[in-house]
Amino acid sequence: MVPFGMTSIRTLQSLDQAPEKHEPLLGAIEGGGTKFICAVGRSAERITDACRIETGEPEATMTQLAAFFGRYPIEALGIGMFGPLELRPGEDYGSVLATPKPGWKGFHFHKHLAKHFDIPIAIDTDVNAAALGEARSGAAQGCGVVLYVTVGTGVGGGVLVDGQPLHGLMHPEFGHIPMPVLRDSAGYLDTFDGSCPYHGRCLEGLIAGPALLRRTGKKGETLAPEDPTFDWAARYLGIGLASAVMLLSPERIIVGGGVMASARLLPKVRQALLETLAGYVVRPELLPTGVDEYVVPPALGSHAGITGAFAMAERAFAKGVR
Repeated sequence: MVPFGMTSIRTLQSLDQAPEKHEPLLGAIEGGGTKFICAVGRSAERITDACRIETGEPEATMTQLAAFFGRYPIEALGIGMFGPLELRPGEDYGSVLATPKPGWKGFHFHKHLAKHFDIPIAIDTDVNAAALGEARSGAAQGCGVVLYVTVGTGVGGGVLVDGQPLHGLMHPEFGHIPMPVLRDSAGYLDTFDGSCPYHGRCLEGLIAGPALLRRTGKKGETLAPEDPTFDWAARYLGIGLASAVMLLSPERIIVGGGVMASARLLPKVRQALLETLAGYVVRPELLPTGVDEYVVPPALGSHAGITGAFAMAERAFAKGVR
């Protein structure tokens, strides 16, 4: 467990500095496939302490989480967690479902935290949490329907409808949309069979970090931005976003994640989206002059998820539900 600094965008407030009125001390977790970001504060704008924990085996990771938050009298906890997750009420609420992350499938994340902390705890997917963060103080402010997509170790998509995360049979699994086989400009088929252990050539299996590694033998961050592998990735993501436009009609699409940042893919993704839609959706946002303001990077950068987790903690405290 190592310190994680947020002072570049947050003003730290000492725990000894009492607020003018009672404001609960909140905990927030952004749980990813490679790391957990944990923070304590009155809000996302007033973080008092934070740390980074590498994602290891579940029990070892939970021990470190409990040790960090156990130092503070937090009154509610919000969690944005990698999935898929069981979000229906019941015995398995908050458990991890069919993840390829070794050791985590079936792990009762919510239940383990509840053993340590008898406080309201809210849990949702990491991408839904990021969408909440952007709606609170980022690029999704004022939007009724929002899609937040991240491309990194995996591919995820979070959806908000009037400020509420979309849940149904489960939750959106944008990364596992099946993809067609594309041809390059010379007419050659993309013969890569994908890296997803469940679906092979789904979106995640074609463009996430492990897919880039398997396709090229190199990690995505080491590839040059002009590497043709990123052309494939941009086209596949554009097709996925076009499907989301048709199905969800989002008023804004936010695209983040390590792969997107390292490759500077957004212009190519926007172009692929417009080509796939082929002028069918007649809206100013989906014209060449408007798409730059429609498909955008996260305004909060890498802090969207933890900001959303604080928003979830605030809601949990207000409801008082354990």
